[in-house]
Order: sequence, then structure tokens, then C-alpha cells
Amino acid sequence: MEDIIDGHCGWAGTDELYVKYHDEEWGRLVTDDNILFEFLILESAQAGLSWLTILRKREGYRKAFYDFDVGKVARMTSEDIERLMGFDGIVKNRRKISSTVSNAKLFIAVQREFGSFCQYIWSFFPNGQPIIHSFKSLKQVPVTSPEAEAMSKDMKSRGFKFFGSTACYAFLQATGFVNDHLEGCCCKMP
Repeated sequence: MEDIIDGHCGWAGTDELYVKYHDEEWGRLVTDDNILFEFLILESAQAGLSWLTILRKREGYRKAFYDFDVGKVARMTSEDIERLMGFDGIVKNRRKISSTVSNAKLFIAVQREFGSFCQYIWSFFPNGQPIIHSFKSLKQVPVTSPEAEAMSKDMKSRGFKFFGSTACYAFLQATGFVNDHLEGCCCKMP
């Protein structure tokens, strides 16, 4: 895989949806809990799959999980889970669907404890600022970090599912708490 393709980080390739996601979302700081919950759902669904697979099903996830309304998702029942097992718009994995509901309840508990999920995330960043790397090659980009490992450990202790350190790092990259756009990428922030 090339490091830079047409001015973009090479992992985005040439797929139009992937490039649009790279250019308009990935690595841009998200502080809105509603959007953070959306990424939480999508990242947990991605475990073991390609991110592009999840991006292609994003609208299905939006429909299945009440436009990512955390309160509504937290109130979903076993009947809702059964219904979603027959819905083609998402990955039909019972454990992932069930964990989305339980993760929503935990997300709300974190909001109550910290004031917002965003504040919870910042608690893993001692300087209270996003980390901006200056990588020149995709090979330099790590799959985890001390912040992601601490966040994963804490999330697991709270009962969150599908959030190992690699998933946490991907979540932090996607939501801009870690900016890993390569040097030479059109989206690299100064």
C-alpha cells in the first residue's frame, strides 16, 4: 500500500466513500457526545472486519439504532435484537448487536460520572490536547498507544465490549483525539 495516493493517506485508497470519509471526518476532533456514540457503535461493529465494510453499512446502522440516539439504544429489548438479526443493513452478529445495547447503557453511566463522554476521553490525555503525530509512512502509524491502552482497560473494567486497545486507538484516530494523517496528506493539520 502506498503511503500517499492522490494527496491522501494511502489507507483511504481510491474508493470514493473511503476518500470522502478520510477527507471530511477522520482525524477531525469530535467533542459532541452524539457523534462520539455513533463512532462507538461503528468501531465496535468493525471488530474483525474492514472499516470500509462498516462505512458501507453506516446508513443501515443509523436506521437500526435510532439515528444513534443513545437513550433509545439503551432501552432496546431482546425483541429488538432479534429483529435486527434479520436486518440486512448491519452486520448480523448477535454478540455485537447485544453489546451495542449494553455499551449504550454504559455510555450513559460514563456521561453521568464525567459530565460527558468527551470529558471521559480527555481524562486519558494528561495535557488535555489532541495528539498530532508527524508520521511520513503508514508503517510508522501504531495500532495502539498508552492512551488507547488505558482507555481500553478502563472501558473493559466498566463492562464495555469490543473495545480492545486497537479498537480504542482506531476510535481515537477517527474522532481526532489522535491525528495520524501522514505528512504530505492534504488533510494534515499544521
